[in-house]
Amino acid sequence: MSEGDTVLVTGASGFLAGHVVKTLQEAGYKVRGTVRSAKNADKVKHLHGICPDAAYPLELVEADLTDPDCWERAVNGMKFVIHVASPFPLERPKNEDEVIRPAVDGTLNVLRACANFAASISRVVLTSSCAAVDWMSKTHDKPRDESYWSDSSKQDPYSKSKTLAEKAAWEYLDNLPEEEKFELAVINPSLILGPPLQGSVCTSVQIMQKLLNRAMPMLPNVSFPIIDVRDAALAHVRAMTIPDAAGRRHIATNTNMWFSQIGIVLKAVFGPQGYKVPTRVAPKLFLYVVSLFDRSVRAVLPNVGVVHLYDNSRLRTVLKVEPREVKDTLVEMAYAVIEAGFVKKTPQYKGPGGPKEREMYMKTKI
Repeated sequence: MSEGDTVLVTGASGFLAGHVVKTLQEAGYKVRGTVRSAKNADKVKHLHGICPDAAYPLELVEADLTDPDCWERAVNGMKFVIHVASPFPLERPKNEDEVIRPAVDGTLNVLRACANFAASISRVVLTSSCAAVDWMSKTHDKPRDESYWSDSSKQDPYSKSKTLAEKAAWEYLDNLPEEEKFELAVINPSLILGPPLQGSVCTSVQIMQKLLNRAMPMLPNVSFPIIDVRDAALAHVRAMTIPDAAGRRHIATNTNMWFSQIGIVLKAVFGPQGYKVPTRVAPKLFLYVVSLFDRSVRAVLPNVGVVHLYDNSRLRTVLKVEPREVKDTLVEMAYAVIEAGFVKKTPQYKGPGGPKEREMYMKTKI
């Protein structure tokens, strides 16, 4: 890193992007973040305090994925761009274009602006998803690596948006004239969990809310490949400068856990603190009935009983990110969600229990 290298992070107020900003500032970079509205205090006020010892203050600029005219101003003066912003709904939208158009058009709007400043921009890092690698309604016969691509014609709207946006990015770069080209690296995270930094609810936080609040009396038999948000953020920052990351995709995931296993870990820690975390597995017929009036349940039905496996070799060997223990991710996220006020504190709530508590939940059988 050169002194004061500048980085643009899109969607800076988001769950993952906030951690990317923090990781960059801790490493000494100058960071500019884009937000849809700098006047929305609930969305942006936390950003100025996530790295109190930052060498450079965070700069925020307003930009919208669907507005092509705002991105040249955002990109101007940057050496690196990390494009994280993309819709991630918990429920299946009524119209798939609600997530597909912002994802695809937003990615192309950012990349077009980067092409106009190709002389100064060294590399763009794009947040894609494991959904773009292989996220179909069937169990993988072996871990999928970065050579796989999902068939977007068979995907749900969110997964389709990630596949189409990443394909559009690679195609756009391939077709650029040489004088406008820049390096591109892609991160393909699985389900991102971990302590939130932002002050507003996001999809990942909603999952933890539902568990701690027992919004679901039983859990769908769904398996999640999980990555800690801090590891995913570090992967983005490493992909920005490591030579071997250029022109490549990188699956960012750790291990898989069934929803019921997540519940078991959380119940061991938070059950004694007054939280009635569900652990029972819901019959598929029950889920089908519930899905008739709950779109979030409808979205998971195709993946009931399905196990998606991914190869994270490039994450570990190229980006040198060693994923942290998933049980730590879950417990630390739950405490952070409670402390942030997303879930109410019970009368029995005691807060983080330290090494003895960790030793206990690490031994929990799942």
